[in-house]
Formats: sequence, structure tokens, C-alpha cells
Amino acid sequence: MSQTSATRAARPRPEPAITRDTRFFWDGIAKRQLLIQRCSSCGRCQHPPGPMCPKCHSLDWEPAVASGRGTLYSFVVFHHPPVEPFEYPNPIALVELEEGPRVVANLVGVPRAEIRIGMPLRACFRELEPGRIFLQFEKA
Repeated sequence: MSQTSATRAARPRPEPAITRDTRFFWDGIAKRQLLIQRCSSCGRCQHPPGPMCPKCHSLDWEPAVASGRGTLYSFVVFHHPPVEPFEYPNPIALVELEEGPRVVANLVGVPRAEIRIGMPLRACFRELEPGRIFLQFEKA
């Protein structure tokens, strides 16, 4: 038995797993900023955040405001099984940011037939539930 859109919308989205290493990222999303981790020693940017730079092994890092611009590196379109409260089809993008790291987020406002690897994208932030901001990407 299928549930209505109103029922799906009533169920909240899962909470992200927030750790000491990722809190800055989620705090940035709440402020509609895309923050990535930058090594204070060698300047390498990385995502997802971690305790150590994989290039120089430094434990010193800082949050950096990313431009939000990138290109579509890869994507999938989820159809089944449906999971509440998401809408389907559900395009999920792997976006390569100008700064180098790749991030995963919903792709919005692009008809499925127009989704192309390499297309320019930009970050957008939407309040999909009261008080909860989500990172998404749209066509640039």
C-alpha cells in the first residue's frame, strides 16, 4: 500500500552523523555556507573531513569557504526502493568542486534527460524541513 506525498513529507529526513571532525561542515550548511577542510601545513583541501591530511599527514587544519561551483563528476538516479520522505526519481550527484574535493548531494531543477557528466553546477541551500538546511546542487 503506497503512502501519500503528505504522509511522506511528515516523516523527517535522517539526521547526519555529526562528529568532532565534521561539526564545522554541518554548522556551515546551517548558515548556508559550504565549508571544506584545508590543511594548515600544505594547503590541500579535502572532503569528507578527517583528522589528518592524507598528503602531508599534518593534524593541523582549518575550515575554508568553498566557492560552491563545480562540475558533475558522476550521478545516480534512485527509483526504488522508495524511502520516506524522499521524492522519486531522486538524482544524487557527485560534484567535483573547483577547490578539488568531491561532495555528494541532491541534484535539483535539472530534468533527468539533461543531466550530463561535466555539466557546471553550483551549490544551493534549501530549508526542506523547518529549521533544517540541506546542501543541494543546481545547474550553473
